[in-house]
Amino acid sequence: MAAVRKPRLILVPLRALLVTFIAGLLAFAVSLLFGIIGTIVYARASGKAMSLAFAYRMIALPTAVGVAAVMLAISVTMEIRQYRQNKALAAIENAG
Repeated sequence: MAAVRKPRLILVPLRALLVTFIAGLLAFAVSLLFGIIGTIVYARASGKAMSLAFAYRMIALPTAVGVAAVMLAISVTMEIRQYRQNKALAAIENAG
């Protein structure tokens, strides 16, 4: 039987950062969509001319930063847990 490869520690932060980046982009896109719709609805209801840059600066960007920060903490925790589990399982398989 072939020996099982030990998991690599270097992949933990890379996967965590990749998941964080993708989640941040998704959060930015969704919050930007809702921010633009909300800005247009508010501008129509109040009769004022609104700049859509407000949706970028005051809605989408802070939301994406907040989601990315939470996602980074969650993904690092999950990746470390997965690494430790895989490391233990590889040691068991190589010992037996």
